[in-house]
Amino acid sequence: MIDKKHITNRFIQYVTIDTESDPNNPAFPSSEKQWNLAKVLVEELKQIGMKEVELDKNCYVMATLPGNIEYQVPTIGFIAHMDTSPDFTGANVTPQIIENYQGNDIVLNKEKNIILSPDYFDDLLQYKGQTIITTDGTTLLGADDKAGITEIVSAMEYLIQHPEIKHGKIRICFTPDEEVGKGAHLFDVSKFGAEWAYTMDGSQIGELEYENFNAAAAKITIAGKIVHPGYAKGKMINSLLIANEFIAALPSDEVPEKTEGYEGFFHLHDLNGNVEETILEYIIRDHDFDLFEKRKNFIKKIVTDFNEKYQQEIISVTIIDQYFNMKEKITPVMHIVEVAEDVMKNLGITPLIKAIRGGTDGSQLSYKGLPCPNIFAGGHNFHGRFEYIPVESMIKATEVIIGIAEKVSKRS
Repeated sequence: MIDKKHITNRFIQYVTIDTESDPNNPAFPSSEKQWNLAKVLVEELKQIGMKEVELDKNCYVMATLPGNIEYQVPTIGFIAHMDTSPDFTGANVTPQIIENYQGNDIVLNKEKNIILSPDYFDDLLQYKGQTIITTDGTTLLGADDKAGITEIVSAMEYLIQHPEIKHGKIRICFTPDEEVGKGAHLFDVSKFGAEWAYTMDGSQIGELEYENFNAAAAKITIAGKIVHPGYAKGKMINSLLIANEFIAALPSDEVPEKTEGYEGFFHLHDLNGNVEETILEYIIRDHDFDLFEKRKNFIKKIVTDFNEKYQQEIISVTIIDQYFNMKEKITPVMHIVEVAEDVMKNLGITPLIKAIRGGTDGSQLSYKGLPCPNIFAGGHNFHGRFEYIPVESMIKATEVIIGIAEKVSKRS
């Protein structure tokens, strides 16, 4: 159905374009290089025959596949993001293609002894006999979410080339800055004009998600006082040591590496400091809204307690909500999840319906009036050097998009 070599080449073309976003830049998009992929996509969408192809001033790419039926059905959408995570470099990506993978260790970088092993990443064993695309161990791959882009473009191309497959009007969008939490901020839901949409931004084959974390970012600033160490007694305040105390005040077992499923966490992802000032940056996550609020309040209480202990305003905190659990918005329209579930089953894919331990553009879009469950894009180990994707999973995701388009055209 989908040409394997064609989809592989398309994916590799996208991942070799650096689109890393910048969490410290308030501009939109946060990095100029995201425009490079956006412009490539605009030209490719025009070339394959998409209509109303547009790149707006905020780096959103939108396009339309007109319906080929004479009766009205809901307009649906498919969405993926163009940027890659700033957690690990996305510059100079060098993909490696492993044909007919047999469950062995994959040497990503012989010189640096970087190995992708099923002994550690046992999900690899699901893909014996398949074609695996990996990094060279020095960058991330960018399957998050260039796999989603690949699948959407490939599905649109296939539908254009096969007009015998009936479908209603389909809208697609590729967004910037999802990885820094801004991907949906300037998304024009009205202009997009879909009744509902799907983000192609999940991980392993079969994932289908309509729940996600409630999310906030916390910035803790600790003020110290530097004095010559030879004369420091009773005068120096070492912000680094107070930062260590603060970190220890949070529950040590409520961190990403020790939680799963619906369990929330506090994640210290950045620490920068010296004696005079230390800044801790956390993300706060929980699926349950009340527990989410308790986590934010717990951080605030620790700050208050420390300031009382040191009898001065030695710590300040800023907490910013990032997104909320889309379950509240999806539950009233569960048929849109059931459509995707039925299509997966018809394709022989076992749906893995579970909560996202993260978020997508879809969580924000759902609160903006565009219900938007999340479907697998096929990649594993996002945001790091061990990222990989089976080509067969991308093909299946592409088939799911085509299947949804066809199924919606048959709904009364």
